[in-house]
Amino acid sequence: QVQLVESGGGLVQAGDSLRLSCAASGRTFSRNGMGWFRQAPGKERECVAYISWNGGRIIYADSVKGRFTLSRDNAKNTVSLQMNSLKPEDTAVYYCAAAALGYSAFPSQYNYWGQGTQVTVSS
Repeated sequence: QVQLVESGGGLVQAGDSLRLSCAASGRTFSRNGMGWFRQAPGKERECVAYISWNGGRIIYADSVKGRFTLSRDNAKNTVSLQMNSLKPEDTAVYYCAAAALGYSAFPSQYNYWGQGTQVTVSS
């Protein structure tokens, strides 16, 4: 069992930065693939980025490539998403997710989800 708690969301202006953090509890965290997803009103949940259990592989959505950086610290049971050069279209609820097996861009891959944190970017 893995429990996830996100933090770091807020209201910012276009061009600003935010850092989202996801604190995980559970003995298996270091073996879990992790992903950050977001969901805007009226839209489907989409993958922003995901990372392998050891951080050796990180994949970004094209829409955030070069602006967002995903990292994890297995010693501290945390996953972070540094978001720079934010745009109004980045506005969404951001979710941290953990996969019991593997990792991918598909929400169905993930077994555990946080409650989400709101990110609002004004123009």
